[in-house]
Amino acid sequence: MEKDLIEYIAKSLVDDPEAVSLNVIDGEKSTVLELSVGPGDIGKVIGKHGRIARAIRTVLQAASAKSGKHAVLEILD
Repeated sequence: MEKDLIEYIAKSLVDDPEAVSLNVIDGEKSTVLELSVGPGDIGKVIGKHGRIARAIRTVLQAASAKSGKHAVLEILD
């Protein structure tokens, strides 16, 4: 569920939604989501002073609280 949510948010923000890819690494107690976007869209996902990235991580934490696992979003260059 978290993967679909983050993928939807990221594709809504960028100019090239085809370049968005999300890799999920499941662990015992946590899940790591690695988000990569096109080279010109990295700033749109991070935002000024990281505000958009922080907002996406907040939404991710709220969505993952239901499953009881800690979710972490990493934005790759």
